[in-house]
This record gives sequence, C-alpha cells and structure tokens, in this order.
Amino acid sequence: MSNIVKSKSYANIPFNQITTRRKFLTGLALTGGSVLLAGCGGGSDGASGSSAVVNDQATAAAAVTPTVVVNASTFGVKADGNTNDRVALQNAINGSVGKILLISGQVRIDVAGLDLKTNSYVRFAQGATIKLLPHNSTFYQVMRIWDVQNVTVENATLDGSKELNSATPNANSGGGGMGFSIAGATNVTLTAPTTINTWGDGIYIANSYSSKKTVPSNINVAQHVANGCRRQGVSIISGNGITFTSPLWENIAGTNPSAGLDIEPNSNADVLQNIKIISPTTRNCQFGIDIYLAALPGPIAKTVTIDISNHTDYAASHVGFNVSGLHLNGNTVTGHIASNSPTFVGSKVGYALGGYDMAGPSVEVTNITKTK
Repeated sequence: MSNIVKSKSYANIPFNQITTRRKFLTGLALTGGSVLLAGCGGGSDGASGSSAVVNDQATAAAAVTPTVVVNASTFGVKADGNTNDRVALQNAINGSVGKILLISGQVRIDVAGLDLKTNSYVRFAQGATIKLLPHNSTFYQVMRIWDVQNVTVENATLDGSKELNSATPNANSGGGGMGFSIAGATNVTLTAPTTINTWGDGIYIANSYSSKKTVPSNINVAQHVANGCRRQGVSIISGNGITFTSPLWENIAGTNPSAGLDIEPNSNADVLQNIKIISPTTRNCQFGIDIYLAALPGPIAKTVTIDISNHTDYAASHVGFNVSGLHLNGNTVTGHIASNSPTFVGSKVGYALGGYDMAGPSVEVTNITKTK
C-alpha cells in the first residue's frame, strides 16, 4: 500500500476534540477509512525555555578516540548498589576529560544528576548501571550533555527508578524526568545506550538553555533501547543533524503522549533539519512515532527535513505514525516529512494525518504494510 500526501489545503479530516501540547484528549474521527488524532504534548524537560535562533553553521569533526583509560573507582566511586556516588562520579567526569572514563558496577546517584564536559568519553563496562536512589521528583536529568562538544558515551544503562519515585503520577503533566538530556551540544555520539523507567523521556534533545542561539547538531545515537519510560522513549524538540539508527522504544506509558519518539518543537526558535530515523522499532506505546508541529510556525521561516525508514510498530494503542498540529496562520514552514516502508503490526491505526496545513512540509508515507 502506498500513501503519498501532497496538497495545498488542509488535510480533510475533522476533529471531534482538540488536543493541546500538555493535555491529551483523544479525538478520533473516521474519514474515508482514516483515523485522525490531534497532536499531543512532548513539551519541555522542565528547564528554562529557549529562544534559540537557527544556526546552520557546519559542525566540527568529532574528537579522536582517546587511548588512556581511567577507572571511575580511582575517584572514590564505590558502585556498590547502595552508596550515593554522585559527587565522586562527577569528580571522575571532571578529572578524565580527554581520556576514557570506565564505569563499572552498580552506581547509585541522587536526582541532581551528572554533567558531561567537552571531550568527555564515558564507557560503561558490561553490566554497569547508573540508577537513581529513591526520590520524589518529576524533574531530573540523570546525565546532562549541555553546551558541550565532542562527547561519546558507550554502552550506558541509565535507570530513572520510577518504582522508587514517590511523586504523584499525572497523565497530563510532570514528565520532566530524563535519562539523557542533550541541549545545545555538538558532536555527540551515544552507542548502545539503554534508558529505563524514567519519569519522562529516555533521551531529550533541545536547544541550549543558557546560550539561546545554540541549536544541537551532529547528534548520533545507535541501538538505543528505551523501556518503561513514562512519557517518551525519545523527544526531539530541536536539532540539525540528528540520527537514530536501529532504536527500540517500548512499553512507554504513564504521561501523554506516551510515544516511542515524539518530534515536537516548543517554539518558532526551534529547528528540525536533517533528522534521520533509521530502522526504528516501537512496541506497546500509545503512539509509535508522533510528529506535532503546532509551536513551530512564527516570524522566522522554517524548513523541516525529517526522513524515517523501515519503521516497525507493534501494537500502538492509538497510532503507529501520527503527523498533526500544523497551522501556518500566514507563516512559512516548508520542507518534507517522509516515512518509507513502515510496517504496522497490530497497531490500532497505522498512519494518521490530521489538523495539518498542507501548505507546510509535504508528508510522504510510502510502501505501507499493515497486519493484524
């Protein structure tokens, strides 16, 4: 089945209800065999807002892999599954710049989280984890990659310990607990990261919170696994040159939209260029992949380029691939959104397009396979 959407008017899909960024209201309407939903909110990670301006400057080459390995234990990291190692591990990060920091064992930290540095290279030994101690917070970042360059993290497992979080669950808010938070960074490589049981997203990517003109660029994530996160496996708010290869995002539930991947700008300051999602698998999410562009139009003209290939969704309870929320109101947003060869297995709805001004980026979904 091939479905290519190109038009100069609004998608001819009525809405029974409107869905806001922060509040999820299901609005289903059958039109010509299609089920369409309004978008739903990825929102922020709780940090202060950004008004970053587009920055299309080419990124610099990543740093060469270091040869010297430093064990985190030499900085006093106990990794015994009980001790709060946050301060010791932060000292290890600070003291190993330009070297490979090797993390072993069962590290426990509090919700203040960790800050990686320019030229940080962190490697997790097999079986090593960083897990949050019991807490009462809907807002945290286990590992921050903010306003830095040339960062590599290998084989990380970050555990948000949602089972140890005494915060009150809310389906419409409070999704600000992140595994990795990437903001305004350049040349970031995450290889085989696992993010589990976060209160919000496994990985969150957005503009800088301090230097407001800085857009994250050249972010490469291979074989990401997100499992049991409450809001998203991944949120992409803004970025130029973001690639995810062979991720698995599964069992996402608790805070809306509960998507494997949510691509959702917060404002006209955000950028969605050169976004590539290669062979993603989504399983047991409300939305497999959700693209919601309501906040993007504004005085700065935008060009969106998003390419998704070989997406497989299993059992999305709402939609496997959903695009919605774009109302230009006289502003300019051009470009394209493409999904080639998606497969929907047991998804309630495979592909949906709704509430979308077709004068915006073209939406092309080709070679669809859908099975029960």
